[in-house]
Amino acid sequence: MTTDTTPTILMVPGLRDHVPEHWQTLLEGRLSKAASVPPLEHDKLSCAARVAALDAALAKIDGPVILVAHSAGVMITVHWAQQHSRRIHGALLATPADLETPLPEGYPALDTLAQAGWLPIPAKPLPFPGIVAASRNDPLARFERVEAMAQSWGSRLVDLGEVGHLNPAAGFGEWPMAETLIHELY
Repeated sequence: MTTDTTPTILMVPGLRDHVPEHWQTLLEGRLSKAASVPPLEHDKLSCAARVAALDAALAKIDGPVILVAHSAGVMITVHWAQQHSRRIHGALLATPADLETPLPEGYPALDTLAQAGWLPIPAKPLPFPGIVAASRNDPLARFERVEAMAQSWGSRLVDLGEVGHLNPAAGFGEWPMAETLIHELY
């Protein structure tokens, strides 16, 4: 009997959870071995609840896992990595939101994020290989801040150019480069 060593791709969405036209949702639908952290029913802004949801999703997966996180999902991933020790094959960390800098109107304020457990952003090296995909014109994080995060996490930085927040509002449904970056983590 052979064991399947193909990693499961686990999507870690941001605070807005699953959006049908988002590249993570579209990618999950195309991949043969993919899952997603389910949306929270309660405590939607709680970092601890989000980390627990990621941990619960991981507990349902046998074998290797590659995490594919976007926006605040990146922060969920790095907070999870500081608290848990499950082996992760690698992580694609796309356009992390800088939760230590005031966000645009319509997003939680810094004091709200602090009360919900998001701050400070963990700055220790991740215990698994990571690729941080950064935008030069992301309204939720300056490129230089994301570059510093990638360095502190021991992750490779990929400069995506000007792609906004890499979401439907920035014109991204499909994002073919995600699959290329994920395959680099195999």
